[in-house]
Amino acid sequence: MDFDFEKKSRKPLIMKIFIEVFIWAAQIAAVIFLAYFIIYYALEKTNMVGSSMEATLNDKDPIIINKLSYRFKEPKRFDVIVFKQSGREHAYYDIKRIIGLPGETVLIKDNNIYINGELVFDPVNAEPMDNYGLARDGVTLDENEYFVLGDNRNNSEDSRFASIGNITRDEIIGKASLRLSPFNFINKLNLKHENEEE
Repeated sequence: MDFDFEKKSRKPLIMKIFIEVFIWAAQIAAVIFLAYFIIYYALEKTNMVGSSMEATLNDKDPIIINKLSYRFKEPKRFDVIVFKQSGREHAYYDIKRIIGLPGETVLIKDNNIYINGELVFDPVNAEPMDNYGLARDGVTLDENEYFVLGDNRNNSEDSRFASIGNITRDEIIGKASLRLSPFNFINKLNLKHENEEE
């Protein structure tokens, strides 16, 4: 009986090639999955549109949105958030700073911000407001709503005005975390020093 040694010796080689191809395909699948996860669930790059957040962010500043941040915790007062309101015609994201949290009443008078009747220190370097809008009479937020202001208080369409109004939790895309150029953490930009508290 003849034995085909050549046929026998090919089996380990074929198996080795199969394993290498499988590992290669698994690595590609992992990279694709990771890229998908990062883009849709973790991080996203966008640009600031307009001047409503000056001097914190300028028009066309590239920023990174941390989309994971609010999956594990709720937005906080003075966080800079990125949101997109349903039903709005424009395709770009809005970027503003949270002032009022769900269930609170926001009142602005004499250029001061009051939350539930208590004066709140505004940490942002901002010009005195010319127009308090709806907040002049007080705005009470529902349990899933946030009141936002632009840092450029006299050139910002924000929760003071009916055209924007309060932002709902499901409209928030994520936290504006990094400015890429020049590089900096957004929550460190354009803030008063603590000893400037009035």
